[in-house]
Amino acid sequence: MPNLTSPRFNLNFLVPLLVTLVQINAKVQCYQYKVGDLDSWGIPTSTNNQVYDKWSKYHNLTIGDSLLFLYPPSQDSVIQVTAESYKSCNLKDPILYMNNGNSLFNITSEGDMYFTSGEAGHCQKNQKLHITVGVGGNNAIASNSLPEYAPSYPTVFGNIPMSPSSSSCITSKFYLVIIGFFLCALSL
Repeated sequence: MPNLTSPRFNLNFLVPLLVTLVQINAKVQCYQYKVGDLDSWGIPTSTNNQVYDKWSKYHNLTIGDSLLFLYPPSQDSVIQVTAESYKSCNLKDPILYMNNGNSLFNITSEGDMYFTSGEAGHCQKNQKLHITVGVGGNNAIASNSLPEYAPSYPTVFGNIPMSPSSSSCITSKFYLVIIGFFLCALSL
């Protein structure tokens, strides 16, 4: 039977424990993107008719990210459709139907994905979104064709989700180091 108070046993136990804690604490880079940013999900204005084309090309989406569609639920909805339905604005037989006004779509696979409004006539007015997830992403638009700043509109549905700050990551790693030192001190 091993001696539970020996420094060798404690070290053999603590090193794998510390490695496990570091792996659990690893930062995962997944973000939630508000579709259309300040414009939210709605029929594009005549001055910004290609808002969703520009938006999708400006964001590099990856597996694990999510898309947040914000809209008045009594006036709109979001459907995921095939490429053919996207091009022809066919609203029949969607892959996915969301209508709660606060629709969250989790990206779980690579490839092209197509979304449009579920309301008749909205797709024809360019309320549709095509994203590419994976190799190459959506970086097909030249950076000089994007506006240097976003127009300052009030956010009707709340703040735009921000990426997590790096300070929380630093703080959690600091605590992990302190716990590791404490455990090592106990083993001596």
